Amino acid sequence: MLYWLLYEKLYPIFRVFRIFRYLTFRCVFASLTALLIGLLIGPFVIRRLREFQIGQYIRDEGPQSHRTKSGTPTMGGVLIAIAILVPTLLWSDLRNPFVWLVMGSTLAFGAIGFADDYIKVVHKRNLGLTSRQKLLLQFLVSFAVAAALCLLQSRGFYSTRLVVPFFKNFRPDLIMGWAQRAHGLYWMSFLPFVAFVMLVISFSSNAVNLTDGLDGLAIGCTIIAAGALTVLTYVSGHVVFSDYLEIPRMPMVGELTIFCGAMVGASIGFLWYNAHPAEVFMGDVGSLALGGAIATVAVVIKQELLLPFIGGVFILEAVSVILQVGSYKLRGGKRIFRMAPLHHHFELSGWSESKVIARFWIMALVFALFALTTLKLR
Repeated sequence: MLYWLLYEKLYPIFRVFRIFRYLTFRCVFASLTALLIGLLIGPFVIRRLREFQIGQYIRDEGPQSHRTKSGTPTMGGVLIAIAILVPTLLWSDLRNPFVWLVMGSTLAFGAIGFADDYIKVVHKRNLGLTSRQKLLLQFLVSFAVAAALCLLQSRGFYSTRLVVPFFKNFRPDLIMGWAQRAHGLYWMSFLPFVAFVMLVISFSSNAVNLTDGLDGLAIGCTIIAAGALTVLTYVSGHVVFSDYLEIPRMPMVGELTIFCGAMVGASIGFLWYNAHPAEVFMGDVGSLALGGAIATVAVVIKQELLLPFIGGVFILEAVSVILQVGSYKLRGGKRIFRMAPLHHHFELSGWSESKVIARFWIMALVFALFALTTLKLR
């Protein structure tokens, strides 16, 4: 919106507005705008959540130290969504289809989380949507994202080839060639790609949701992951950097740098109120939206296989739950961890909440830096 006004309309008249054509400049402004929105409307949102008595329900089986958090306002993810989407609308080129795709994915996953949180609040219980309902809705949104990417691929704006870390010439295509050539089976050629995208986005969304168990843990890791994605989107759309790093150049995805910058600023703004002891929790509306946003951006810029490093802590948390449940069912009730997700295991091992959060942030930073180094290690 502001990009259209300041650059496309006013630049021919006032040459000083030429600066708004640069991604780096607009990315910084989007990040600052998101941060200001988060800081300024945060108190209002928290106050309204308190007035509506939208408080966090603490599970009986959770750590006893978390009992004091009962009643803390939740659904603060609404604040995050506003702080991400408004700057993106203001500072990005809205003719870019990838911008709308990522914003749509974020909104859709946020809506799923909102429904889940709302049911919990209304019925004053720990269960909102059932696991099957939530997963089905996540798959539907992920399918819509995959279908949109297939359409963009058919128009030459996107590639279904995988970029494999450490290998610059090994780029397998997820489209089945024989089905693409067969008469009447063209749609089947996209099935492997669609299934892959659905798994990546749904898993990532749930992984962030599982990480959101301590004050500031998930949002701190999101800041780091979003920062790494900001770098990756910029170099993917930059002709010099993409050629130097030997990664696929996708000129149109560079505009997602604005979205990722806004996600960094919005997350920092939310962390101001979510830092220990938290004044507000993001709830599923925030965690599902952030997980969906991170994964969708990774898929669009062809860095799906780097996602385990970009969001390394999220993956560890999700895997710890999978291992715990699998061990419990297959080994007759035996557990691997004291409690899953992983951050609860360390809490019950004697670590203070602040120590767990700080050390997990450090791990997230190490993972993200490693993800960036793989760009040249090919």
